[in-house]
Amino acid sequence: MGKINILVVEDEAEIQQLVSYNLIKAGLNVTCADSGEEALERLRTETIDCVLLDLMLPGMSGIEVCSAMRKGEGNAYKAIPVIMLTAKGEEEDIVAGLECGADDYITKPFSPKVLVARIKAVVKRVVADRNKSEGSRTTVIVVDALEIDKGRHEVHLQGAEVFLTTTEFSILSLLAEKTGWVFTRQQIIDHARGYDFLITPRAIDVQIFGLRRKLGEYGKMIETVRGIGYRFRSALNEKA
Repeated sequence: MGKINILVVEDEAEIQQLVSYNLIKAGLNVTCADSGEEALERLRTETIDCVLLDLMLPGMSGIEVCSAMRKGEGNAYKAIPVIMLTAKGEEEDIVAGLECGADDYITKPFSPKVLVARIKAVVKRVVADRNKSEGSRTTVIVVDALEIDKGRHEVHLQGAEVFLTTTEFSILSLLAEKTGWVFTRQQIIDHARGYDFLITPRAIDVQIFGLRRKLGEYGKMIETVRGIGYRFRSALNEKA
C-alpha cells in the first residue's frame, strides 16, 4: 500500500502540531481536525487509514466520535482503526474507550516512536486481514444463525448486520472458525493485535464483553473457560 493516511483529532494546537510533526517525519500522511464534528466530516470526504482520537474534545467527545464511527453511517468508515490519545490513564477511561470501539489507546505524555509503531501495527493488521480474506477461497464462516464474511468484513446474525470494531471482528472470526476450541487470552491477543506491542488480558476481556453485548442472546455462545480463556460453542456443540 502507499503512504498511510492518519486523521489526528486533537483540539490542543501544541499537541496537534507535535503529533503531526512526528507522524510526517515517520513518512505518514496527516490530516487534522480540531473537533469531533470536523473529524466526522473529514471521514466522509477523505480516505483515512487510521484515526488518532483525543478523548477530551469540545462539543462531541472522543467517545461519542468513536461510537458514531462504529454505527457505520453509510458503512463507509465503521472498520477504520481508532487509537485513543488521552491524558486520562485511569482504567475506567481506558475501558470506556475500548468499549465504544477503539482498537488501542495511548496515554499522554507519550513516546513518538511508540505512537508511530502502534499506528503502523494496527494498520498493518487491518491490511493483512483484508489480504488474507481476499486470498482465501473460503471467506464466509457460518455457525447456526451467525454469518461472518471475512472478505467483506461483515457480520450478520439472523439476517441483521452486526457492526463490530476491527478487533471484535478479528476475535469473533478466530473463535467461530474453530467452534469448541479453547483459546487462551494470549492466543487471542496475538491473533487480534499481532506481536508488535503489548496489551493486557484485561483489554481482551473488555472486547469479549462488547462482543457478547452486540450479539445479544447469541452472545452466550462465547464461553469463558475459567483460568484459560474463551471458546465459541454452537447449538450443535451444546447437543453433543
